[in-house]
Amino acid sequence: MKKSNIRWQPLAALAVLAAFFTLLYYMDNKYQTPPPYGKSGIMTLKEQDLERGNPIFLIDGWLLTDGRVTDKPTYIGEFSNLQRGGLSVSPHGWARYQLALCYDGAPRIVSVDFPQLSFRYGISVDGTRLAWGMGNGRIDFLLTPGNHVLVVETSSKLGYYSGMYFPPALGTVETLSRVGSVQGFAYAFAFLLPLALAVFTLFLWKTGGNLSRWFGRLCCCYALYMLRYFVFLFSMPVAEYWFLVQSLALYGLCFCVMQLTVLASDAAGSRAWKWWKRVVLLALPAVMLALCLLIPILPWAVDVHGRLTDIYYVAAFCGTAFFAVQKIKLKNWESRYTLVGCAVFGMGLFANLFFSNLFEPIYFFWQFEWCGLLLVVLFGAMMVSRSRRILRENDALTNHLEEQVKRRTEEVTQLLDERKAFFSDMAHDLKAPVFATQSFIRAIRKSGVGVDMELRGYLDQAEAKQWEMARRLQGLSAINALDKIEGEKVRISVLDMMSEIYAAYHGEAEVQAVHFSVEPPKQDAFLLAQPEKLNILFENLIYNALKATPPDGHIRVSARVGNGKIYIAVEDTGCGIAEEELPLIFQRFYVGVNNRATGTGLGLYIAHSIVTELNGTISVQSALGKGTEFTMEFPESM
Repeated sequence: MKKSNIRWQPLAALAVLAAFFTLLYYMDNKYQTPPPYGKSGIMTLKEQDLERGNPIFLIDGWLLTDGRVTDKPTYIGEFSNLQRGGLSVSPHGWARYQLALCYDGAPRIVSVDFPQLSFRYGISVDGTRLAWGMGNGRIDFLLTPGNHVLVVETSSKLGYYSGMYFPPALGTVETLSRVGSVQGFAYAFAFLLPLALAVFTLFLWKTGGNLSRWFGRLCCCYALYMLRYFVFLFSMPVAEYWFLVQSLALYGLCFCVMQLTVLASDAAGSRAWKWWKRVVLLALPAVMLALCLLIPILPWAVDVHGRLTDIYYVAAFCGTAFFAVQKIKLKNWESRYTLVGCAVFGMGLFANLFFSNLFEPIYFFWQFEWCGLLLVVLFGAMMVSRSRRILRENDALTNHLEEQVKRRTEEVTQLLDERKAFFSDMAHDLKAPVFATQSFIRAIRKSGVGVDMELRGYLDQAEAKQWEMARRLQGLSAINALDKIEGEKVRISVLDMMSEIYAAYHGEAEVQAVHFSVEPPKQDAFLLAQPEKLNILFENLIYNALKATPPDGHIRVSARVGNGKIYIAVEDTGCGIAEEELPLIFQRFYVGVNNRATGTGLGLYIAHSIVTELNGTISVQSALGKGTEFTMEFPESM
């Protein structure tokens, strides 16, 4: 992405948000609704005012009475608390708001909604108390021609809001129900969407790194802040203390936005971020929370808290902008998200600072709530984009690895084929000179001409080396014969295999006066193998047993089936194997003490290779003079 494109994206976001907020200001703002307006404690209503489909917002014309004033004209939203600019006066206490409704029209049932009364309240019409409690308030009454006195009494002792700060809405039951339904759906969406994204990110916390974790925290902070609508709507017991939770959620939201920007700009380890995080993002909110708790004791704390909050928002935006600008230098794929996010964050702070007491939504959200939702969506899009990029990279890596593995496999296969051909040719070509050398040695020994003790010793050494070479050639021939078996594996019945083993070897055992027996399994099972390799396997094991077993000895081949496994044992009562030789017998070209004269050192190696190729295992138990038992375990073919 080009740098110029990155710079234009936040500007485009600012322009779109500015146009959107301008539209909201005129289309969804209680302070921009048409008359009637109240004045000097009286609001004049006509029947057609109730039929226009939109609520009438009771903003102007109220008379305020508290501990300092009596029937002071005011409008709702003019002051956030009862301090009214007097820093030495407590912001809390009792207050009474009165407005006379002068109605000209047919009698009808009307409703009045009082949003976010986070303190104790009582609402009366013509001296009759119709509602009381804490949170949102609502009354229904019969509006008849003439004057009706609406009175709201409040009592507060906590928080930075007191008195009636949010304008109530008057209208028909149907009108207020429609407005409430739209607003409830909007806030439910704004609460559930980030909550769902936060739950989703739980599955990414182990693999997604810090970005996923901080995005999840951002979603949780925004969802917690938007929960305030339902806290006041259902008049939950925590409504009086919700200002603390609301403050924490906003501080956390700012912190998460900045943390995500820092992580995206690879500045998490910089000194600037460490200082900003400790001093601005952690210390300042701690001071502001302490001031919240001190407001009932120190009247000036509410003003200081408000100013520090504005400073905190501005500082958070400046820090976010500073680290976001670093992304322009990096020019990577995340730049567009961090810069646009910074623009959205800044627009939200601007709206929060400069639209105070000038805007309150009718149907949807405050401007900074819109910005918070956009930030959640924006960083969610960043996470999706990041995940897609990682998936593409993983796919490319996987395809590359598959190609590499395929190429390496072809190279290894070719190398193995060349090795087989080389060993086969070498074994064939060496047979003639090896056996010719053996014949020359025998001829020299037989003639005896000039053969003295020294020459006889040399002949013995030459004959030993010649025998070793012949043994190795015989082993190479056996390995080559095994490699040439390339047929597909088939299912082989264990019962049939045991019968064939008995038929193949019991005759040779009788010739050597050795008892040979076979014990098939109680139930049949099947092996997946190449028959030729199975023949080589049992040929090596049984011939080794015949060599080691004296006359009147016993060789037993047994099989059993269980737990999806096939167990086959070849047991003899021969000379046995020394304990120190047992770890070595499956090594290639290893010849035991008892087989030095005739062994090639490949029989058991080949047997072990065949068993391993069939995904099985082979083990041995032996003791000198007591015999040997080889046990093989194979997976059963279903």
